[in-house]
Amino acid sequence: MTDYRLDVEKDSNRLDKYIAQKLPDLSRTRIKAMLSSQTIRVNDKIEKASYKVKSGDQIKIHVPPKKALNLVAENIPLEIVYEDQDVIVVNKPQGMVVHPSAGHPDHTLVNALLFHTRHLAESPEGFRPGIVHRIDKDTSGLLMIAKNDHARDSLEKQLAAKTNPRFYLAIVHGNFTEKRGTITAPIGRSPYNRKQMAVVPNGRSAVTHFEVLEQFSGYTLIRCQLETGRTHQIRVHLKYIGHPVAGDPLYGPSKTLHGHGQFLHAAVLGFVQPSTGEKKIFHCDPPEIFQQQLKKLREKG
Repeated sequence: MTDYRLDVEKDSNRLDKYIAQKLPDLSRTRIKAMLSSQTIRVNDKIEKASYKVKSGDQIKIHVPPKKALNLVAENIPLEIVYEDQDVIVVNKPQGMVVHPSAGHPDHTLVNALLFHTRHLAESPEGFRPGIVHRIDKDTSGLLMIAKNDHARDSLEKQLAAKTNPRFYLAIVHGNFTEKRGTITAPIGRSPYNRKQMAVVPNGRSAVTHFEVLEQFSGYTLIRCQLETGRTHQIRVHLKYIGHPVAGDPLYGPSKTLHGHGQFLHAAVLGFVQPSTGEKKIFHCDPPEIFQQQLKKLREKG
């Protein structure tokens, strides 16, 4: 446990960047967590990360002890699509939770990653090292994992700037008259069901682009591109326009295609390699149950 005091001599940039420059031993992730938990004060006041530091400011920083990682490495098979010194790309199977939570304390992707490598970026919460974005338990497909704090900062900035190519395949209910479209609707917690997200007036901005790939009797295969990354975004947006994802137990109808949850797959993922600046893009086919369902729909016409 450490306390710091910074006396600002001249106007500078954002508060988070200023602290990172003055105290390089603190990662940007740690600074962000401390700002959120209000253990950083400027002139004895709570300020946002975007606060512009001014000459004469006094910044007091209380660094709490790191939370112990009460996580167990588990020998769970992983499909590693790519790995270098900074990033791991995995193809997450349906049914696997990304990180531990109250309802899922173990058998998660994080538990499997801890067995695979000792090099995972620090997590401000402690329970999700390396995780920079998530996909739902019963959504399959590509995820990028940060192996160090430099990689985490870079990947998080790319996600915030919306520069990552992220495409999903989905089998949805109903047919479309249009070939493509964009859903722009804010998403927040449902006022009627705390387990669900919904399109709500005071929600966070969310944008999903979609393209029709193939139409069947009562169902359609579409490709979705995420512009933002809200919780359950594709599932909520597609329900909102009247085309819920087939098999979705939370947002879809009870009469649907049989599977292991929603027929939604993160098929394409791209990023700029944090150290080299090289553009990377990865593709992976949907799981067998998804492909078999497509085969059956094609046979029915």
